[in-house]
Amino acid sequence: MLASLILTACATKKVQNQMQGDVYTGTDTVKYLASGVADRVFFATNESVLTTASRDTLRKQAEWLRKNSKINVVLEGHADERGTREYNLALGERRANAAKDYLMTYGISANRISVISYGKERPVDSGSNPLAWSKNRRSVTVKAN
Repeated sequence: MLASLILTACATKKVQNQMQGDVYTGTDTVKYLASGVADRVFFATNESVLTTASRDTLRKQAEWLRKNSKINVVLEGHADERGTREYNLALGERRANAAKDYLMTYGISANRISVISYGKERPVDSGSNPLAWSKNRRSVTVKAN
């Protein structure tokens, strides 16, 4: 019971820190563009259609970007390890562009958003299983330099 209490306290602290926008490394799949605004959205296999959860995340990103009008972003498109390099680069680009188009419908100017695809070259999880693949099928919003 004591071990359970300690683990719960650690998990709570970690979430609170993430909500403050701290950067984490390791196997966490939820990162933050800003306090409480997730930086990534996920996709189904071979899809670039935004899910309901993805649209909700992008609405929050758009709200934050409207309040921070001097910040430009890069949308990084990613795919899982399956498929050819060329296929996954194209799929990653479609995913990033789907996120860009959605941000634009909420008033974010296209000139503030760049798109790049990494295909399967930058996995967040190097595993070769359905869980790893689901983590790698994503578009990540990062602040542009």
